[in-house]
Amino acid sequence: MCTCHSEVFAKRRSMFLKAVRELDERTVCVLPAAPVFTRNNDVEHEYRQDSDLFYLTGFAEPGSVLVLDAHTGKSTMFVRPRDADREIWDGPRFGLDGVREHFGADEAFKIDQLAEELPKLLQDRTRLYYRLGLSRTMDDTVLAALDRARARAKLGHTWPTEIVDPGTVLHEMRLFKGDDELTAMRRAAAITAEAHQRAMAITKPGLHEYEVEAAILDVFRRRGSERPAYGSIVGSGPNATILHYRQNDRKMENDELLLIDAGCEYGYYASDVTRTFPIGGKFTREQQAVYEIVLAAQEAGIAKTVVGSSLKDIHDTCVRVITEGLCKLGLLEGTVEEAIEKEAYKPFYMHKTSHWLGMDVHDVGTYFTDGKPRPLAEGMVLTVEPGIYIGRAEERVGAEWRGIGVRIEDDILVTKAGPDNLTAAIPKTVDDVLAAYAS
Repeated sequence: MCTCHSEVFAKRRSMFLKAVRELDERTVCVLPAAPVFTRNNDVEHEYRQDSDLFYLTGFAEPGSVLVLDAHTGKSTMFVRPRDADREIWDGPRFGLDGVREHFGADEAFKIDQLAEELPKLLQDRTRLYYRLGLSRTMDDTVLAALDRARARAKLGHTWPTEIVDPGTVLHEMRLFKGDDELTAMRRAAAITAEAHQRAMAITKPGLHEYEVEAAILDVFRRRGSERPAYGSIVGSGPNATILHYRQNDRKMENDELLLIDAGCEYGYYASDVTRTFPIGGKFTREQQAVYEIVLAAQEAGIAKTVVGSSLKDIHDTCVRVITEGLCKLGLLEGTVEEAIEKEAYKPFYMHKTSHWLGMDVHDVGTYFTDGKPRPLAEGMVLTVEPGIYIGRAEERVGAEWRGIGVRIEDDILVTKAGPDNLTAAIPKTVDDVLAAYAS
C-alpha cells in the first residue's frame, strides 16, 4: 500500500519536532530503519520497517536513517542509492531524489555517507534523541559521530551531552490514534473479521490446525493485508490451553474446542482477535459453562473501557467475573473474596487482560503514570482478552473439565461516548458462534 504522497507524515514530523523543541530547542533526533535479519544462509526474513521510522516518514526501505533537527526543522534522510543491478534482484528503490520528492526529505545522502555526515548534523546541538541498545552496529556509528563532534570543541563548537530515548515523546504520540490511523485499524479489523468467520465456516473434525490457519492467511492476503500482525495461534483440544501455542499441526477431533488467536496488519496497523468455538458445532456442558464465564468477563471488561478507567480496572473486573464463575462451578474453593485475595484463580487465568494496540500488536505507550495505572483517554486502542485455561494434567478439577481452553478477545477504541469495539462483527455469543460454524 503506497502512502508516500500522504501529508500525514509531514504533520507527524512537525508535531514530534514541536514536542522535542519545547524540551530543548537545540535537539537532533536520529531514527534508523529496522535491520535486515538473515533467516538461513543467504536468505533473509521478510522485511518490515521500524514502526517509529515508518510513523514519521512512510518509508519502507531498509538501510535508511532519518535525522531531524528541532532547531531548524530540517529533515535529512540517508538511504540506499538507485542501483540498476541490485534493483533487478531486490526491486526498485526511491533513491536520493525519490526521498526528497515523495517523503519530505529536505536533504538526502547515500547511507554509506552516514559516518561522514552525521557528526556535522550533531555539531552545536545539546541533546540527541536516539535509542541505544537495538543495534550494536548503529550504536557504534552514532557514538563515533558523537566523538567526532566532541573533538571539534577546541574550535568553539558544542556537542550533545545528553542521549534521550525518542520513545519518551514519539510513543506518546503513537498511543493516541488519529483519524488516518483508525481508518487503517478499522480496515485491519474488517479483514480479520472475515478471516475468523471463514475459519468458523470451514472447521470440521479431521482437519489439521494448519488447514484452518491457511484459510485465515488466504483471507488476509486476498483482502490486501501485507502480513499477519503476529504468528497465528490455532490450538485445538489441549492446545487451546497453551497461551502461545504456535505449532498448529494437530488433527482436530469432534467435541473439542478450537481457539484461534489471529489478526492481520493493514497499512502498518494491527488487529488482534481471539475466538473459541466447538469443533463439531456443539459445546459440551462443561465447555459451554467455561465459555459463558469468559464471555461475561469480556463483556464486563469492555463496558469498563471508558475514559478515566484503567487497564487495571478492566483486569480487576474480568478477574472478579471469572473468579465468581469458577467458584460457582466448584472449580475454586472458598469465597470469591478469598479466592481473589489469594489469587487462587491464577492457575486458570494467569495473564493480564489488556495491552495497547496500534502499529505493533503489543503497542508502545506507558502503562503507568506517577507510579499509578494510567487513566484511559479518548483515542487509545487496546485489547480486552480474558480467558480460562484448564490443562490436561490439571488434577485440582474433575476429568470432565480438563483440556478446556477459552479466550475471547476484541480490539476496543476509547471514545467520549464509550467503548467502540472495532472487531464486534466477529461472532462470539454462543448462538452466533454456532450459527457461524454451521454456515
